[in-house]
Amino acid sequence: MATEDNDHNERDSEPEMGESEDEQLRAASGEDGDEVDADAAPAHLGATKYVHAAFFAGGILVAFLSGKVLAAAWNRLAEWPMAVRTVPQLLRYGEDERATITMVAGAVIGLIAVIQTYRKARVRQFADEVAVELSKVTWPDKETVTNGTIIVVVATAVATVYIALLDRFWAFVTALIYGA
Repeated sequence: MATEDNDHNERDSEPEMGESEDEQLRAASGEDGDEVDADAAPAHLGATKYVHAAFFAGGILVAFLSGKVLAAAWNRLAEWPMAVRTVPQLLRYGEDERATITMVAGAVIGLIAVIQTYRKARVRQFADEVAVELSKVTWPDKETVTNGTIIVVVATAVATVYIALLDRFWAFVTALIYGA
């Protein structure tokens, strides 16, 4: 029995040859495939859901920014007479159509950027490690967050009233001294 426990601990600490990244990630985050926990059912993706969400958000950001940059460049070139003489197709579409076309091009650029970034093992490994660390964080419950929010709102209101009273007081004193 003791030798089985030692073998199990050694297996947990060192990844086996041929062990997939998902299995290593589950082992690092403390998820065992042997035990089924009722609370773990909604979190069946574990820490990888954070990685996928980050890549998705990054793709949307790249798509939006590249679409806006392309639209600005196209509109700037359409205003430049030399560019219009050289490439008359710049004026083929109106500004509204240009925005649509450049947003689609931005979406393609964002998709390509996410795929190329996701395929890099170093980037994915870094993202997985960050996700594992995030899964170890103890997040506050709803009551703690609510109480903290109430404290911040009340303290802000008290500070606002205090500064407003000081402002009125010093305005009154200044009016007495300078007679305005």
